[in-house]
Amino acid sequence: MERSEDYKMWKALLKQAGVREARLHDARHTAGTLLVEQGVHIRVVQEILGHARVTTTERYTHIASPQVKDASERMGAALWGED
Repeated sequence: MERSEDYKMWKALLKQAGVREARLHDARHTAGTLLVEQGVHIRVVQEILGHARVTTTERYTHIASPQVKDASERMGAALWGED
């Protein structure tokens, strides 16, 4: 498939879905982040995104605030016990 065809198909898909314009690259970041947020192991996300190195996958994914809060609460519970 030609790169320009891929781009046209992506833009048509966004329009059909009623979603704002975004780069396909942005969708990869979103997909990686959503997978991590759903608890999918980073190595599995790496495989899905097709990255050779997990460090690349880590750069693609972004940790949301609720996850950071959850991690902090878990650490507090581990250190000081549940309230």
